Amino acid sequence: MFTALFGHPPLYRSKKQRYGKLFTASFTISMIVLLLIILSAVFAPVFAPYDPNAQDLPLSLAKASPEHWLGCDLNGRDLFSRLLYGGRTALLGALGVVAISMVIGIPFGLISGYYGGRIDQLIMRLCDVLLSFPSLLLAFIFVAGMGQGMKNSILALGIVYVPMLTRLTRSLTMVEKNKVYISASMSLGYSNLRIMYRHILPNCISTILVQLTLDIAYAILDLSALSFLGLGVAEPTADWGAMLGSGRSYLLANPYLALAPGAMIVFVVVSLNIFSDGLHQYLDQAQTVLPSFKKYERKQEKLASKQKNKGGSLDEKPA
Repeated sequence: MFTALFGHPPLYRSKKQRYGKLFTASFTISMIVLLLIILSAVFAPVFAPYDPNAQDLPLSLAKASPEHWLGCDLNGRDLFSRLLYGGRTALLGALGVVAISMVIGIPFGLISGYYGGRIDQLIMRLCDVLLSFPSLLLAFIFVAGMGQGMKNSILALGIVYVPMLTRLTRSLTMVEKNKVYISASMSLGYSNLRIMYRHILPNCISTILVQLTLDIAYAILDLSALSFLGLGVAEPTADWGAMLGSGRSYLLANPYLALAPGAMIVFVVVSLNIFSDGLHQYLDQAQTVLPSFKKYERKQEKLASKQKNKGGSLDEKPA
């Protein structure tokens, strides 16, 4: 199954070509930033100096100090510890949103693009209905109906993200199904399910993977917006959006209460966008930058000189 999905040429190249194109300066920096944030969230119990929910009211709105690096919030909770645990909430929530949209959107897009006809019309009209609402407004409606909480926020945003991924998968499927290899697969008697998941999907996975990376960034922003407005996670769970919403009222007392979670959101979203752009350039063969004619000419001259030298050394050998 994994070979069928990821064993196609764009993902497997020579080491020189792969690392030379993928690990650009911007891509490497964004990857390092993302790895640091992910590791700090995963190992939050190790790095956090205090319990993120432990209250110490005498330290309410305390400023940065050697004991509390970023100070404390209104309830005397250590801001640095809550920042680390808030990364867990943001990243896991975003992954949950993308997972829901992927599980629903990719199969729907494959079915719609492959079969067409009435099935395509039905799925597309459902997508049109969902896309007619602003994404955050639709998420507000779902959360208001299902109730406040992290699970409901993830489920609501997951449903909101389904139409976008469905349309993308459908358009890619419609391009692939008209190619010669699909006609050959049909003539060999392969089932429609095998053609969709073993032949069409592997050739679409690179573009879908880039879109999923972008969706993680959008999901972090949307989840933070819901928490900022009081519709996301409930107290005392640490979350960057909720921390930003509560800290904006105390900027003069301790500016880190709002600046620190806001900066983390910006770092993650910008890094994910740069990472997604680098991944797109790596996976999409159309983005390959060809060498200039002068470089190509110099390379041919070097090869010609090497072959001439080898030929000359062979001629000098005694018979």
